[in-house]
Amino acid sequence: MSVLERTQWVPVELHRAFEFFADPQNLAAITPPWLHFRIVEAPERAQRGALIRYRLRIKGVPVRWLTEITEWHPPHTFTDVQLSGPYWVWEHTHRLNAVAGGTELYDHVSYRVPGGAAVDRSIVRPLLHEIFDYRRARIADRFGA
Repeated sequence: MSVLERTQWVPVELHRAFEFFADPQNLAAITPPWLHFRIVEAPERAQRGALIRYRLRIKGVPVRWLTEITEWHPPHTFTDVQLSGPYWVWEHTHRLNAVAGGTELYDHVSYRVPGGAAVDRSIVRPLLHEIFDYRRARIADRFGA
């Protein structure tokens, strides 16, 4: 299993930051345009058991992805798990903590890819870093960090 972790500080109150992530439509705003990301089906607000269907393109290949919110503990944490999509395993835990002057955002992604460690090192991990770098920049823009 591979792991990706990221931490980011934003200068907004915990509840405000969590509300942003509780709206599935905001996912499109923090996803790189070159992925051609489109939400097909999602609730207005995420909650435990919510299903989110979307389409995107990875290196030009069309991908359908279905995730479920398996844990939901506002305003501190939630987890989305891939039910179907490009990974053998994808579990993304989001943790938000109130800190001095704002909120700390922490992402923990556990994943497994077809092709194993070589495919992860050469293709998937660099791609995930690029996606999460873009996400960090858009979140910083959104919250004025």
